[in-house]
Amino acid sequence: METALSHAGSYASLPAPRLPVSADAMRRAAGTDAVDDGKVGAAMRETLRKKASEFEEVFIGQMLTPLFEGIEVDDTFGGGHGEEMFRSMLTQEYAKQVNRRGGFGLADSVYRELLRAQETSHGQG
Repeated sequence: METALSHAGSYASLPAPRLPVSADAMRRAAGTDAVDDGKVGAAMRETLRKKASEFEEVFIGQMLTPLFEGIEVDDTFGGGHGEEMFRSMLTQEYAKQVNRRGGFGLADSVYRELLRAQETSHGQG
């Protein structure tokens, strides 16, 4: 009878799984993004990119929060207000890691919309 441990060696040579590329990232790579980056300065583009990424990170954190609400506090290893604070921080860290590894692709859309808004206000002012 074969066990999972007998096959463990064959899995070591497999490549690490990759996240799917978002449609927004594919459009950017192909150069078909409709937003003209030339109207907005490089510093403003960097700020907008950072804010869009931060927005996605908060969004991911909000999506992950309900996953931990159903887990009961174990008095053996702590509990109370301290553990509640830790869970909140842990959820934030999970959101950061998900975002760093590509997120949901929301930041790209938010960035484009922020850039469009800047172009519009730049053209009027």
